[in-house]
Formats: sequence, structure tokens, C-alpha cells
Amino acid sequence: MILSILNQYQSIIYIVVLIFVIILLIIEILNRIELNRIEKKYRKLMKGSTGKNIEEMLFEYKKNVEEAIETVKNIKDDYNDINERLKGCVQKVSIVRYRAFDDVGSDLSFSIALLNDKNNGIVLTGIYGRNECTTFAKPIENGISKYDLSDEEKMALKEAMSK
Repeated sequence: MILSILNQYQSIIYIVVLIFVIILLIIEILNRIELNRIEKKYRKLMKGSTGKNIEEMLFEYKKNVEEAIETVKNIKDDYNDINERLKGCVQKVSIVRYRAFDDVGSDLSFSIALLNDKNNGIVLTGIYGRNECTTFAKPIENGISKYDLSDEEKMALKEAMSK
């Protein structure tokens, strides 16, 4: 029965199959055209704009990134070294001017506190008198002096530590 139906509609079946083959052939041609277009783009991408292939460009980029990371590491180490050194530098300064003696006309005497980040440093005091000028230097460790400080020196020290 199936064979009789096939024999009866054989020409129609051939036409339908032929139409499907033509449609498939058209689809295949369109696929080839699109594949060629994509392949051209791929080759252009792999070649790169300078003529190098993309693999060489990636290796060069990786090398540049590694060099940049090394440079940043060196800069960070230098920064940390400088930051540590700065902690020992004078960072806090205060000056108090005053008149040490009643017979001297102006505020020519002074006390200067020079401290680092940890409040270590010195207090310099210059006492100006009519006949002489005397200068004292007193070491400061952690904001405290081993020597007695005058009121003006204490004021300069307190002012510098508050900065």
C-alpha cells in the first residue's frame, strides 16, 4: 500500500525533495558567504594592526604588565622607606618669644621646640641680655626632657606636641 501511494505521488515527492535540496543549497551558499566574512575578520584580528599576530601581541602585553607590576613594587618600597625616614625628621615646630629681663626693651629671647613624629627632638632657648646672649639646647624624648624646662620652654614644647 505504501509503495502504491509512493508510485502514485512520485512526481510530487520528487518536486518537494528537489525544492528542499534547492533550499538547502541556498542556505549552504549563504553559510559559506557568512563563514568567509567571519574568517576574514578573524584573520585580520589575528594579524593585528601592526602586522604582528595576536599571540605575539599578548606575550608583549603580558611582559609590559609584569614590568609595570615590578616598577610599582619598587615605587611602593621606596615610598615606605621615605615614609619611615620622614618619621625621624623635624615635623613639629613651635617658637615662643619673650622678654627674659625687665631692663631689655623687646621680646628678643626665644624658645624653639623642634620635634619629630614621635615627639623626640630638642628645645633651643636663646636668652638675650643687655651684656650677653646665652643659648641652651635640651634634648626631648617622647615629649619629656631630662632637664628642667622653663615656663617658656614648656609652652613651646606643648605647642609643638599639639601640632
